[in-house]
Amino acid sequence: MGPETDTSRMSDTIHVLNGPNLNLLGTREPEVYGRATLADVAELCRAEAGRHGLQVVFRQTNSEGTLVDYIHEARGARGIVLNAGAYTHTSIALADAVAGVGVPMIEVHLSNVFAREPFRHQSFLSPVAKGVICGFGPQSYVLAIAAFAQMAASP
Repeated sequence: MGPETDTSRMSDTIHVLNGPNLNLLGTREPEVYGRATLADVAELCRAEAGRHGLQVVFRQTNSEGTLVDYIHEARGARGIVLNAGAYTHTSIALADAVAGVGVPMIEVHLSNVFAREPFRHQSFLSPVAKGVICGFGPQSYVLAIAAFAQMAASP
Protein backbone atom coordinates (compact mmCIF):
# COMPACT_ATOMS: atom_id res chain seq x y z
CA MET A 1 0.00 0.00 0.00
CA GLY A 2 1.09 3.56 -0.68
CA PRO A 3 1.13 6.24 2.01
CA GLU A 4 -2.25 7.53 0.89
CA THR A 5 -3.95 4.26 1.86
CA ASP A 6 -1.76 2.80 4.61
CA THR A 7 -3.73 3.93 7.65
CA SER A 8 -1.41 2.16 10.09
CA ARG A 9 1.24 4.86 9.50
CA MET A 10 -1.08 7.86 9.68
CA SER A 11 -1.73 9.96 12.75
CA ASP A 12 -5.22 10.62 14.02
CA THR A 13 -4.98 14.25 12.94
CA ILE A 14 -6.92 16.03 10.22
CA HIS A 15 -5.45 19.30 8.95
CA VAL A 16 -8.22 21.74 8.04
CA LEU A 17 -6.65 24.41 5.87
CA ASN A 18 -8.31 27.59 4.68
CA GLY A 19 -7.18 30.04 2.05
CA PRO A 20 -7.71 33.70 1.24
CA ASN A 21 -10.60 35.73 2.57
CA LEU A 22 -12.00 32.92 4.70
CA ASN A 23 -11.00 34.97 7.73
CA LEU A 24 -13.88 37.27 6.69
CA LEU A 25 -16.58 34.60 7.03
CA GLY A 26 -19.70 35.88 8.69
CA THR A 27 -19.34 39.35 7.21
CA ARG A 28 -18.15 38.80 3.62
CA GLU A 29 -21.06 38.24 1.23
CA PRO A 30 -23.26 36.47 3.81
CA GLU A 31 -25.84 35.79 1.10
CA VAL A 32 -23.24 33.51 -0.55
CA TYR A 33 -21.13 32.25 2.36
CA GLY A 34 -23.56 32.51 5.29
CA ARG A 35 -23.21 34.13 8.68
CA ALA A 36 -21.02 31.53 10.40
CA THR A 37 -17.56 32.81 11.27
CA LEU A 38 -14.33 30.91 10.73
CA ALA A 39 -14.25 30.34 14.51
CA ASP A 40 -17.69 28.72 14.20
CA VAL A 41 -16.38 26.46 11.43
CA ALA A 42 -13.36 25.52 13.56
CA GLU A 43 -15.66 24.59 16.44
CA LEU A 44 -17.80 22.40 14.16
CA CYS A 45 -14.68 20.68 12.83
CA ARG A 46 -13.29 19.97 16.29
CA ALA A 47 -16.64 18.60 17.47
CA GLU A 48 -16.98 16.29 14.47
CA ALA A 49 -13.39 15.10 14.75
CA GLY A 50 -13.87 14.45 18.46
CA ARG A 51 -16.86 12.20 17.72
CA HIS A 52 -14.49 10.02 15.74
CA GLY A 53 -11.50 10.15 18.07
CA LEU A 54 -9.60 12.45 15.72
CA GLN A 55 -7.71 15.68 16.34
CA VAL A 56 -7.85 18.83 14.20
CA VAL A 57 -5.19 21.32 13.21
CA PHE A 58 -7.18 24.31 11.95
CA ARG A 59 -5.44 27.10 10.01
CA GLN A 60 -6.17 30.00 7.71
CA THR A 61 -3.90 32.20 5.62
CA ASN A 62 -4.28 34.71 2.83
CA SER A 63 -0.86 33.74 1.46
CA GLU A 64 -0.44 31.04 -1.17
CA GLY A 65 3.11 30.23 -0.04
CA THR A 66 2.03 29.82 3.57
CA LEU A 67 -0.77 27.50 2.44
CA VAL A 68 1.83 25.39 0.62
CA ASP A 69 3.85 25.28 3.87
CA TYR A 70 0.75 24.18 5.81
CA ILE A 71 0.20 21.36 3.31
CA HIS A 72 3.82 20.24 3.74
CA GLU A 73 3.38 20.29 7.52
CA ALA A 74 0.43 17.90 7.17
CA ARG A 75 2.73 15.10 6.07
CA GLY A 76 1.81 11.96 8.05
CA ALA A 77 -1.70 13.21 8.89
CA ARG A 78 -4.85 11.14 8.37
CA GLY A 79 -6.03 13.73 5.87
CA ILE A 80 -6.29 17.31 4.71
CA VAL A 81 -9.56 19.21 4.38
CA LEU A 82 -8.71 22.07 2.05
CA ASN A 83 -10.79 25.13 1.26
CA ALA A 84 -8.27 27.04 -0.83
CA GLY A 85 -10.74 29.79 -1.70
CA ALA A 86 -9.83 31.52 -4.96
CA TYR A 87 -6.52 29.63 -5.10
CA THR A 88 -8.60 26.58 -6.05
CA HIS A 89 -8.98 28.09 -9.50
CA THR A 90 -5.46 29.42 -9.95
CA SER A 91 -2.83 27.50 -8.02
CA ILE A 92 -0.79 24.75 -9.58
CA ALA A 93 1.58 25.16 -6.60
CA LEU A 94 -1.13 23.97 -4.19
CA ALA A 95 -1.98 20.99 -6.40
CA ASP A 96 1.71 20.07 -6.59
CA ALA A 97 2.04 20.36 -2.80
CA VAL A 98 -0.95 18.06 -2.22
CA ALA A 99 0.38 15.54 -4.73
CA GLY A 100 3.82 15.72 -3.15
CA VAL A 101 2.91 15.01 0.49
CA GLY A 102 1.06 11.74 -0.08
CA VAL A 103 -1.78 12.65 2.29
CA PRO A 104 -5.38 12.24 1.10
CA MET A 105 -7.10 15.58 0.61
CA ILE A 106 -10.77 16.48 0.38
CA GLU A 107 -11.50 19.77 -1.38
CA VAL A 108 -14.32 21.72 0.26
CA HIS A 109 -16.28 24.83 -0.60
CA LEU A 110 -18.99 26.57 1.39
CA SER A 111 -20.96 27.53 -1.72
CA ASN A 112 -21.88 25.42 -4.72
CA VAL A 113 -19.14 26.62 -7.04
CA PHE A 114 -20.91 25.02 -10.01
CA ALA A 115 -23.92 27.30 -9.53
CA ARG A 116 -21.69 30.36 -9.62
CA GLU A 117 -19.48 32.17 -12.14
CA PRO A 118 -17.94 29.94 -14.83
CA PHE A 119 -14.35 30.64 -13.70
CA ARG A 120 -15.20 28.91 -10.40
CA HIS A 121 -16.01 25.68 -12.23
CA GLN A 122 -12.30 25.04 -12.88
CA SER A 123 -10.28 23.53 -10.03
CA PHE A 124 -6.59 22.72 -10.09
CA LEU A 125 -7.11 20.80 -6.83
CA SER A 126 -9.86 18.38 -7.86
CA PRO A 127 -7.53 16.12 -9.87
CA VAL A 128 -5.40 15.49 -6.75
CA ALA A 129 -8.34 15.29 -4.31
CA LYS A 130 -9.85 12.15 -2.84
CA GLY A 131 -13.20 13.91 -3.23
CA VAL A 132 -14.93 17.28 -3.47
CA ILE A 133 -17.71 18.56 -1.21
CA CYS A 134 -19.39 21.87 -2.00
CA GLY A 135 -22.55 23.80 -1.36
CA PHE A 136 -23.36 22.77 2.20
CA GLY A 137 -21.96 25.80 4.00
CA PRO A 138 -19.98 24.93 7.14
CA GLN A 139 -21.40 21.40 6.96
CA SER A 140 -19.12 20.83 3.94
CA TYR A 141 -16.23 20.65 6.43
CA VAL A 142 -18.14 18.32 8.77
CA LEU A 143 -18.94 15.98 5.87
CA ALA A 144 -15.26 15.90 4.88
CA ILE A 145 -14.13 14.99 8.39
CA ALA A 146 -16.83 12.31 8.61
CA ALA A 147 -15.60 10.95 5.26
CA PHE A 148 -12.03 10.63 6.60
CA ALA A 149 -13.36 8.86 9.70
CA GLN A 150 -15.35 6.46 7.51
CA MET A 151 -12.33 5.77 5.28
CA ALA A 152 -10.25 4.94 8.37
CA ALA A 153 -12.95 2.54 9.60
CA SER A 154 -13.33 0.76 6.25
CA PRO A 155 -11.09 -2.20 5.41
